[in-house]
Amino acid sequence: MTSFSGFRAVIIGGSLGGLVAAATLRAAGWHVDVFETSPNELESRGGGGVVLQPDVLEALHFAGVALPDPPGVASGERIYLDRHDDIVEKLYMPQMQTSWSLLYRAMKNALPAQHLHAGETFINYRAQGQQTIALFESGRQEVADLLIGADGIRSTLRSRLLPEVVPAYAGYVAWRGLVEERDLPIHAADTLRERFSFQHGDGHSALSYLIPGDDDSTVVGERRWNWVWYRKYSRAQLDALLIDRQGVARPFSLPPGSTKSADIAQLRDDARLMMGPTFRALVDATEKPFMQPIVDLRAPQMVFGRAVLLGDAASVPRPHTAGSTAKAASNAHALALALLSAQQSGESIDSALKRWESQQLQRGGRMTELGISLGNRLMNIAR
Repeated sequence: MTSFSGFRAVIIGGSLGGLVAAATLRAAGWHVDVFETSPNELESRGGGGVVLQPDVLEALHFAGVALPDPPGVASGERIYLDRHDDIVEKLYMPQMQTSWSLLYRAMKNALPAQHLHAGETFINYRAQGQQTIALFESGRQEVADLLIGADGIRSTLRSRLLPEVVPAYAGYVAWRGLVEERDLPIHAADTLRERFSFQHGDGHSALSYLIPGDDDSTVVGERRWNWVWYRKYSRAQLDALLIDRQGVARPFSLPPGSTKSADIAQLRDDARLMMGPTFRALVDATEKPFMQPIVDLRAPQMVFGRAVLLGDAASVPRPHTAGSTAKAASNAHALALALLSAQQSGESIDSALKRWESQQLQRGGRMTELGISLGNRLMNIAR
């Protein structure tokens, strides 16, 4: 690790984007503190599977974050099933799938505990010369050379900087579920095992693959099936779904355990009507399916003096790109490299930030446009 430069970053958001930003900036010589609103561990929020992209591995290698060996479950074939479970297309596309919780634990464990601050709600900031002062609900104030908003789609920092930039519902949602490997009927497991599998229908699409188990195990029999089912819903239907089993209207998504029993029953009935036997078995075997609306968001700016937006706080690629985690890792890694280069060459931090912003806005724009194109075509949505 480079010796500390004396510069300090305050990161808002303790999920993957914030943790990878912290790890890469520390590797570039910065002092870093991470502040997260939730007082609890975030592992249960991960929502299942992540395709392990090269950008993630490169960022973690730069930061010195070790992953288990293997870091996930490999798949070789991609198969496309029809309504009768016949394979209508088969491609050889090897890749590695891991779990959100595995990445979260690895990054969190790599950071000193005294620099991770849970239960601190960021509310605003003010500039003070070339520094920022982050303000928290508790009354806490933190002075930093750089303030990073890595607080996701509903970013508080973005709402202060760009209040007009808000997530726009794309017209469909992702139902998700996790099934213990041994809990799936043998006929479905034999079809899906070691494959990245899809089933497309008229205005809906499903996929599934294996990921590590709860304890990051990749041993056969101890892994989990991760599935996603994209479904169209009107805004009114979505608002009804977002009322949880306690009668509370959730503002954005339904985490595991919050979905109404009637909605789960309807999801299983729909699966029997719309899906083939293999994907029906996945839905039926899932005790606590959860749901997240698909949204579009793209900020026109990422740098505001010494405050920056990173990851989903800046732009949200639809999940068909398999790139949200990769984009956050790439944002963070590139930021650390830009600041390290500036320190070594004598370039100003502000100049390095502007150069970084130009590159990352282009990357984010390409990914969001690709995701919109893929999703609208997949779901038969006219743009």
